Order: sequence, then structure tokens, then C-alpha cells
Amino acid sequence: MSQAEPHSDGSNTSAPAEETPWQIFRGTGEKRTDVSFPAAPPWRRFGAARTAGVDEENETPPDHRTGYVIGRPEIEVVNAALHLRRPLLVTGHPGVGKTSLAQAIADELDLGKVLRWSVNSRSTLQDALYRYDAIGRLQESNLPRTDSQVPPSIGDFVRLGPLGTALVPADKPRVLLIDELDKGDVDLPNDLLTVFEEGSFEIPELSRLPETQPNVEVFTADHGGRATVERGYITCTQFPVVVITSNGERDFPPAFRRRCLPLHLADPSDTQLKDIISHHLGEDVLAAVGDLVETFMARRAVGGLATDQLLNAVFLRLGGNRLDDPEGLLKTVLHRLNAGG
Repeated sequence: MSQAEPHSDGSNTSAPAEETPWQIFRGTGEKRTDVSFPAAPPWRRFGAARTAGVDEENETPPDHRTGYVIGRPEIEVVNAALHLRRPLLVTGHPGVGKTSLAQAIADELDLGKVLRWSVNSRSTLQDALYRYDAIGRLQESNLPRTDSQVPPSIGDFVRLGPLGTALVPADKPRVLLIDELDKGDVDLPNDLLTVFEEGSFEIPELSRLPETQPNVEVFTADHGGRATVERGYITCTQFPVVVITSNGERDFPPAFRRRCLPLHLADPSDTQLKDIISHHLGEDVLAAVGDLVETFMARRAVGGLATDQLLNAVFLRLGGNRLDDPEGLLKTVLHRLNAGG
């Protein structure tokens, strides 16, 4: 797909044999100012580009309406969690759609932006509930002011985390994604139990304020969002839709599992893979990518491939990349996720 072309200084460099719209980067070293980038895949669009092509009648991006494929048994488990106000504990191989489930629920039920808490080995319950910038407040209090200048409220130094924001009283529940809880400290699941059971938590820095300051406005995890805290306590009126994902790196305590509804997402079948492709890129593309699906299924049987890798391969194929065989294209974007792959 490339050949050596001499530069004016006599050196050789690899460059495409034929320039096509597909070849954004040509490897010639020559600066170009007329580059036009193609549209990104629907699942890799952000900001204003995410809503490009919005259906004016429904005011919803087409890929958000139908972009998530889930089986009937799994749908019933999700509905059970919604009725019972219990967290979903979602397991499955990487790339099977665990985190996307939270977005799918929020989009379909019009529950706003998903609140996300990505757990790691240093995560604590305090991080998810709120943070108080004591040092910032101390520094602010020491700044010189005139008699007419009012010092900032203590609420300006309190920011709710994703879990704390999800518990703010509202007419509709928020969707909270607790991603990869199994990466957290062994005691973290038990720490969550009280909050899940009571649907409330205390901010001691605010509950200790005098009676003359019963209500304090604080920041939330939403961009520019504010919420009023009464007497230092936040109690939800609608328990959030909690989606907890786990990669099965360790087991959770029985007391925690008892309070969650387990949902295992299996690898998509051949039919489901085709549905996912058509929902993201249109039904008309299936005839052109049938060989990719077959090869993907054969390679996935060995283990270590994710659905979004197939979507990447399909998108590249449709964008104009033509390799000699589907296996070649798969090797370009499909790499084993498990060790030794």
C-alpha cells in the first residue's frame, strides 16, 4: 500500500502509492493546510458533534435512540431494579456494554446526564459524596477586604461528588454509574451499604453551622450545577438508578450482593452483532461487512475481543480502507485483550 518516493534531497520516504480521501495522513512530511477531517464514528462523538444530525421532531440523536442492543431477559432485570430501587451489579467481559447500559437507561428514560464514579484502588466513599476545600476557605478568609466586601459562603468550598449529586432531591432519579467497583478497596462495598439503605448522608462541615445558616448552596458534580443543603443533610426524594460494573476481579461481601440485582451481560450473538452494527451505521452496511462479522466471531471464540473493536473494523471498511482480506483488516484494529493475545 506504500512505495518509496525520493525527496529533493535524494532521501527516500514511504508514501501512499495513490492519494485518496481516506489518507488523511500521507507520511510525506509536507505541511498541508487544506486537510478536511471526516465525520467521527457515532460512538466517538463529543460535545456539539454528539448531537449532530438530531431528529428535529423527536429532538434525540438517532444513534441514542437505537444504539444499544440488549436481550429480553436482561431488560427484565433492569426493570426489576427500577421498580425495587435497587442497584444493578453488572458483570461481563470487557467491551460487552456494561458501562453503556447506564447511558442507554438515561437516554431512553430522559434522566439527564449520567453521573460517573470511576473507582480505583485509592477511591473512598468520601470522594463520591462530597469534598470540602478547607485550605481554600482558610486562604480566602485571610484575604484583605473592605467593609463592603462580603466573604464567600462556606458552600463555595463544598462540591458534591457523583454519588452525592445523585442523592440531591429531584422530581426524577439520576443515573449513577459506579464503574469497576472491584478495583476499589475491599471495604468500599460495605461503606456504600448505609448510603444505599438510607438514601441520605451528612456533611458535618455544614451541619455544625449556627441556626442562622440553615440552608447552604453548594456545587454539584454537574457543570455549573448548584444544590441547596438543609441543616447539613442531603436526602433523596427519588433513589438514583445505580449501575455498578465489575470485571470479576474479586467477589463482593454477601451483605452487599444481597442489596443488588445481579445482571450478567453475555457476549453478543451473531444476530445481536448485526443489530448493533445496523443501529449504529445503518442496515444497508450489513451486506458489505458480513465477512468481518464471521471472522470476528471465529476469532472471538478463542477469547479476548470486544464488540466495539468490530464496530471499529466495520467503520474503517466503510471509510474506504480496502485490504486484501477481512483477516488483514481485523489484525489492524482487533487485538486480543487478554494476556498473551
